[in-house]
Amino acid sequence: MLFNSLSKIQKKLVAHLRERRLQMNLTQEGLAERSGVPLPTLRKFEQKGVISLESFLKILSVIGGLEEMVDVLKPEEQRFKSIDDVLKSEEKPIKKRGSRK
Repeated sequence: MLFNSLSKIQKKLVAHLRERRLQMNLTQEGLAERSGVPLPTLRKFEQKGVISLESFLKILSVIGGLEEMVDVLKPEEQRFKSIDDVLKSEEKPIKKRGSRK
């Protein structure tokens, strides 16, 4: 269950990225040039929050946060509390693919 709506999260992301851009004293034109993201795409992102993943990552590579984004999405390692947990985990085959619906 999401505590924030997707549109609220989208607005927060845009606000945070815009603030980082301004802290770096970068104009939209400067960020567009440095990141390789077309200026109209960057403007649309800052106005409506719409952007491709590739462009989003290019922006993060300039203003910072790309490595943190990768680390946040890294799957957690399995932690065991007891030997029983270890034995139970060995009984279940580890699924590498998602289920079909």
